Amino acid sequence: MDSGAEYFKGRGSQVNPNNKFLGKKYERLFEEGIDEAMLCDEKTKFYADNPRKIISENKSPDLSFMRSINPYQGCEHGCIYCYARNSHEYWGFSAGLDFERKIMVKHHAPKLLEKAFNAKNYEAKTIVLSGNTDCYQPIERKLKITRSLLDIFRRYHHPVSIITKNNLILRDCDILQDLAADNLVSVAITINSLNEELRQKMEPRTVTAKGRLRVIERLSEAGIPVMLMCAPVIPGLNSDEIPQIIKSAADAGARTASFTMVRLNGAIGDIFVDWVRKTYPDRADKVLHSIMDTHGGQLNDSDWGSRMKGTGVLAESIHSLFRLAKRKYMPENSSIDLRTDLFRPNSGRQLNLF
Repeated sequence: MDSGAEYFKGRGSQVNPNNKFLGKKYERLFEEGIDEAMLCDEKTKFYADNPRKIISENKSPDLSFMRSINPYQGCEHGCIYCYARNSHEYWGFSAGLDFERKIMVKHHAPKLLEKAFNAKNYEAKTIVLSGNTDCYQPIERKLKITRSLLDIFRRYHHPVSIITKNNLILRDCDILQDLAADNLVSVAITINSLNEELRQKMEPRTVTAKGRLRVIERLSEAGIPVMLMCAPVIPGLNSDEIPQIIKSAADAGARTASFTMVRLNGAIGDIFVDWVRKTYPDRADKVLHSIMDTHGGQLNDSDWGSRMKGTGVLAESIHSLFRLAKRKYMPENSSIDLRTDLFRPNSGRQLNLF
């Protein structure tokens, strides 16, 4: 890394770009006059969000899930590539540093979920926890919103799938085992690099890759089905690690795997470009050009079907590498299909016998 470049350790984004929905913006007018405390020293803050409903309906044709719940908006993990950064602008915040240090918390999520389950004509379909931001980010250790949600899924015998990169999920093994006994839960653990130096820069507040492999191992030993989510693949940074990541996850007990190509849509493009030039100045151009090669000459492709897969020769070579590695290390490729026929509405209500 260029020692002369400003670099804010402990955060993914190195900038706090203007929110496109706001008229006013913060700019550096004098090189020597910037108040760096405004950028890097601010502690994480939490704000209460009180939505009317908690289940989001997804209509994207290239996503495998239709319903999701995000107990938190914004994420302390600070992954530089996170597609959820753009959604933070709708709250009046920046997609950059604000996304990592200004977190919206849905304290009433469990009550809203139970209300939804008891609604007339509700039909059980798998709900994904963390469709946008990680449900096991650091504040969950204190608030336990995700654990309360899982308890409701258990009581109502409702299928749930979880995506996370945090070992805090092991705290809830008791609930997950009960759900797994009835084939009502699956877990996707995200690992996109085994290189600890890269992980620290790309995902500064997350668990190490070794820690995540231990999570896969412990969940699998507990009878909880786990898949590897190798996402995102960034050409020139972690694409060469795909075979070893799949092998390591398979050895730990992962049943299957999937991957997505990085896509730098909206404000994420400028945030990532700034980050890669400060973090890896010697290969920044190569990385950016490689990303563009997989998205038709742009940093992002918003077309359904290709936006997360990529197109072109480089994208196809990555797909081939993934397929070969998966065939070699996960030959059984066990699919994880959850049951929906066990759902019990009104399971949380006590009958009044008097």
